[in-house]
Amino acid sequence: MTSVFSVAGRLAAAAIVLAAWLTLPSDLSAQTAAGTSARAIPPNAHGDGFGGRWECDKGFRKTGDACVAMTAPANAFTTDVTYGKGWECKRGFVDKNETCVAVIVPPNAFLSAYGDTWHCARTFQRMDDKCVAIKVPKNGYLTRSDLGTGWECERGYRAVDGACVAVVVPENAYFVDSSYGEGWKCERGYRAENNACVAVRMPANAHLDRTGNDWECDPPLMRRQNVCLRP
Repeated sequence: MTSVFSVAGRLAAAAIVLAAWLTLPSDLSAQTAAGTSARAIPPNAHGDGFGGRWECDKGFRKTGDACVAMTAPANAFTTDVTYGKGWECKRGFVDKNETCVAVIVPPNAFLSAYGDTWHCARTFQRMDDKCVAIKVPKNGYLTRSDLGTGWECERGYRAVDGACVAVVVPENAYFVDSSYGEGWKCERGYRAENNACVAVRMPANAHLDRTGNDWECDPPLMRRQNVCLRP
């Protein structure tokens, strides 16, 4: 019996709430309608699927509460992004002053993978706006680098004034494959002097240092000119 009265009470309360809603002022209903209209989807747009929000169709971008058509200059295409210009130049063209101008590829060159610049073909090197042939000297070979001369010397040679000259290795030395220095290094126990390798002369209580081309004193002695003395 108690449950019957409880149900009846809830029904009566619901009836009271419904009656109160039906008697709301007309201006409040107008405000509700206006809010619904404000959330309406504008032309050239569609709902984003997140409830109440919208986004512009492809080829349009949001400007205020409207979707405005994106325009692209000649040799360009529109992009489906909300930032930037809204367009990009086609391959083989670059953006200059809001227009797309063609990339001029000189002879012996090719368009880059991105299509916005060019690279010289092998055996050629870029110089200003053209590609010039790389002149490889005798005992040299082409490199794959676009920087520098475009060539390097064979092992045993070094670049001197645009040519590859043989590295002369003195007695008691060995060849060093390096672009700087003499191109050779003295054997252990010898030091470089006047383009030659001379024996390292050590005083008493001394030994060769870690380079092998000079000496240092046995501890705790310290080097003083050409002798080892106590500190």
